[in-house]
Parts: sequence; C-alpha cells; structure tokens
Amino acid sequence: MKQLKKQIVRWTMAIAMIFSMIPWMTIPAQAEESNEKVVVYTQIPEDWENPCIWAWDADGNNAFDAWPGEEMEADAANEGWYYCHIPASTNHIIINANKGDVQTDEIVLESGNAWVTISAPDQVEVQTEQQTEGDLPEYVAKFAVHAKVDESWETPHLWAWSAPDGTNAFDAWPGKEMTEGENGWYTAKAPEFVNSIIINGQNGEVQTEDISIDAAEIWVTVDKDGKYDFSYVDPDKAAVEDITVHVQAPADWAEPNLWAWSAPDGTNVFSTWPGEALEEGENGWLTKTIPGWVNSIIVNGNEGSVQTSDISIETGKDVWLQVQDAENFTVSYEEPEGTATVEPTEETKTEVTQETAVAEENKETKSSAAPIAGAVVALAAVAGGCGYAVKKKNKNN
Repeated sequence: MKQLKKQIVRWTMAIAMIFSMIPWMTIPAQAEESNEKVVVYTQIPEDWENPCIWAWDADGNNAFDAWPGEEMEADAANEGWYYCHIPASTNHIIINANKGDVQTDEIVLESGNAWVTISAPDQVEVQTEQQTEGDLPEYVAKFAVHAKVDESWETPHLWAWSAPDGTNAFDAWPGKEMTEGENGWYTAKAPEFVNSIIINGQNGEVQTEDISIDAAEIWVTVDKDGKYDFSYVDPDKAAVEDITVHVQAPADWAEPNLWAWSAPDGTNVFSTWPGEALEEGENGWLTKTIPGWVNSIIVNGNEGSVQTSDISIETGKDVWLQVQDAENFTVSYEEPEGTATVEPTEETKTEVTQETAVAEENKETKSSAAPIAGAVVALAAVAGGCGYAVKKKNKNN
C-alpha cells in the first residue's frame, strides 16, 4: 500500500512540475475553504448496515477527521435511501458500512448532488437527476455526543432539544440510537441548535436527568443510577501526556515530515499529508512533539515522495527512530548511543536518481497545449488509485 502511495505522489510531483512552467496556471496547495454543501444519497445492499461516507478533494484534503467518515442518515420520506451532506469541493468519495468493513471503490462525482446505488462494492451507479421524492433535506451542522454508560444499560440512545423553546432534535423518544465505538464509548450526533440532552437506555426506561450543554463535541460518563459527569475533552486522550518523536532520516530525504495517527480508529494528528515538518533538536536529532495517544507514525521526505511504512509505537512514551530507508528502521524508547548521520541505501539512491531524471526531462517540456493535455491525462490515470491511497492513509490499517 505504501508503495502505491509512493508512486502516486511521484506522479503528482511530476505533473505539478509540468504545470508550474505555465505562467498563467497555478495549482493550489490546499483546497479553498467553502461553506457550500451538496447532498449525496445512497441505496446499499441488504447486508450493509449503518452506511458512512468518506470524502476528499483532488488535492487529498479530507472532509472528515477519521475513517469511516460521516454517518449517513435514513430518509424517512424515502425508504431505503440514506443521505449525507459533504463539502462541494470534495468530489471523491467512498461509501462504506458495517463499521468500515465493507466499502465501494473510489467514486468520482460530478458537481452537484448525487444519488448512488450500490449493488456490490464494485458495482455502483451514480445519477445526478433526483431519484427521491420531495424536497431535499437542508444542511444542518451537528456535533458529536459520546457516552460511556454502566454495563447494565442496554442500547443507549441520545435525546436532544433546545431549551426553553422545546424544539426536539429527533422525532420521538427515546431519540437516536448511539453507535458503539472504541473503549466503551457510544456516539451519536445532534444538531447545533440544541443545548440540552438526555442519555438513556433500555428503550428509555433508565436515563440521566436533563443535561445543559454547549453545542460542542462532548464526552458524558453515566453510572448505573443515571448520575453523570461530562467533559469537552476526550478523557481517554487527556490523561496521556504529549510525547516527543526523535528522528534520524537518510541524508537525501529533503525536509523530513512526520505523519501520525491512532490505530485502529484512524484519528489523525495532522489534517493533510505529508504531515508537519520535523524540527532541529539536540544531538543531531530531528524532533516533533505529538499527542501521547498516537500509536502509529510515518516519516517521509522529498514532499512525501519517499517514506517509511507504517511504524507502530507504544503510547505515552518518547521514541527515537533511526531510518535507513523506506522499509528499514530502528525504534527505541531511550536515546541510542551515537548520532551518526544515516546514509542512504543503494535503493534510495537509485530512486532519487530516477526522480531527478524525470524532473530534468520535465524541464525540457515546452508549455504548449499538448503537454497540458498530457498532464491532465496522466493525472486522470493516477486518480483511479488515489481514492484507496487517501483512504488507507487515514484509516491506517
């Protein structure tokens, strides 16, 4: 998988070089922020449950923080259809279900709303003409409510409303069923207009009192009797102190970066690949301080075109990483003796030489209509693999 990602980045760099020689055309480093939303509807196979959507733009910027993305809602007015709003700029999607265990291939959308019918992961039909009855749902911003309840509470639900006017977020008590996640937490989302919630179980037979909150991601812990406490910071992550990653990278890996995440939930520390630059530290080490809950990292260089494979690390511990090449590295939890510069391997030297040759060849390309078309075709050829690469980078199996 990492070799695939490496090839994609190389193609992207080569194409960017071609476009950079055309004075009237620029490639944005990051997709412009936009409040414009489109709605994506889907029909899924019978054995798919709780569909989610993962979305990203042409530059690899993700719409959501972690795999499997945003939960799609059942449309009560159109049986069998689920929907979700995504940023209009994120026209690359993957629809998945069963907690991300089943998924489509990458789907590239046209501009505007879309109706996606899934017969099998590799059998997908996309239509831009409305396939549902009635008005399309308006976009409503939401926030996540996480709850950890006593083990005697079954099937936790979220009830939410706006006080004092009493506008309810859900049609009927006990509200929205919460989805079980990692470490005993259940999650559901509520619209941002609410300021009051109740966590309940056993189809509403047991519950907390009314809980007044701000409209922000929140973690609620509930005991057997319904007594509760809450925080706007994830208690599991807040309890772990930050750590420092120390790196010695090959001498020919220019401007090394760090990519970091939590597996298997896929929560990324940085918003876009290749992560953030490592900084000069003591004794010849490059360093970066990251949250202590991180358990997976990648070191990369040359704008992400060379990189290690996924590296598993222990949570809550400073780490020293000596990288020989993409597949060879040493992990320590105490500073090793000596700080000798890591020399590139023959394989890495060959790769860099090949990349240099491509760059030199591109420099000789004239800015005419033919090279532009060629670059677009090359980008389209790569795009077929980009969806899986982006998804994989963020899911980080």
